[in-house]
Amino acid sequence: MPSQEAIAQTVNRYLEFLSKGSADDIASLYAADATIEDPIGSDIRRGHDAVREFYAAVEGIKKETELVHLRIGGSEAAFFWHLTLDAGGSRSRLSPISVMRFDDDAKITSMRAFWSPTDMKVL
Repeated sequence: MPSQEAIAQTVNRYLEFLSKGSADDIASLYAADATIEDPIGSDIRRGHDAVREFYAAVEGIKKETELVHLRIGGSEAAFFWHLTLDAGGSRSRLSPISVMRFDDDAKITSMRAFWSPTDMKVL
């Protein structure tokens, strides 16, 4: 089982890479057969190619992330965070709750994000 410190480091790197990194940077945090369900109820994506494709869709958008609360138990983490998107003349914020499961090397094996389009707020 990964340490709480290793899990916290992966979560923080995930948020850092999401705001300032590339899809490849983010994919490097995931295990080879990882799954993403973002948002909950959407099709589940599996494997590095699907992970990379998912994050490549938002790679060129100016964004900021902020970790609000992080809870770690065993090999899982749940965290509430803000994603602020800057689309030129307008800014909006989404505040999902993400749940991640990790392998022994603190690589993400699954990520599930709880949010819906009605949660998006214009700033």
